[in-house]
Amino acid sequence: DAEGLLRIKEENQKHYRRAQRHQEKKEKIQRHNRKLGDLVEKKTYELKTHYEHLANVRRVHILELTSVIFPIEEVKTSMRDPADVSSESDNAMTSSTVSKLAEARRTTYLSGRWVCDDHNGDTSISITGPWITLPNNGDYSAYYSWVEEKKTTQGPDTEHNNPAHTISAALCYATQLVNTLSLILGVNLPRKLCNRQFCGENLSRHRFTRAVKKLNANILHLCFSQHVNLDLLHPLHTLRNLMYLVSPDTENLGR
Repeated sequence: DAEGLLRIKEENQKHYRRAQRHQEKKEKIQRHNRKLGDLVEKKTYELKTHYEHLANVRRVHILELTSVIFPIEEVKTSMRDPADVSSESDNAMTSSTVSKLAEARRTTYLSGRWVCDDHNGDTSISITGPWITLPNNGDYSAYYSWVEEKKTTQGPDTEHNNPAHTISAALCYATQLVNTLSLILGVNLPRKLCNRQFCGENLSRHRFTRAVKKLNANILHLCFSQHVNLDLLHPLHTLRNLMYLVSPDTENLGR
């Protein structure tokens, strides 16, 4: 028993010395982890600072791009409300008729269905100049109507103020701007759309509508990536959504 007790004491001493070594190793690892934690915290702060600086640089580039090359503005149209005109011509008109006329003015027949648009007839959005605008409600039917007319009418197109030309030019500039913003922001677009998609040959209604949907999807994707207020966005308002994206009031522009 005495020999067994001695042997157990020796083993306990070995375990105690090993426990001391393990404790020292544990403390060394903890000190190393604290140093790594401080280093990671410092690097994280530096990375955050670099991200903020990069976001500011991107923001400056975008605001310069949209103020010099691709200015986007809201253009007011001098169109009177038909409810006001009718009420002036007929004093006996009831208030219900006036309200119905006002409601009809805010409604647009678009792609086989009625779409409510509060800005219909009031404003349009211009890009690169007040003479290149898009309808605010997203109704681009003037383009494919012109294409269908061109198929039946032979001869050169001498109508320079054709709204189809304006729509084509505005969509072409919007596509160029969106692709450039994608490069500046480092955001991959969900739909591939070439800059020359809307210029050159006349697109059929199917191809034109498909290209417009791609452009609207890319614009909305950029708006989501920059945390644009969702209440301001509309899936059919091409240039209006783009205007909200590049607005100086967008706090997260450049992230």
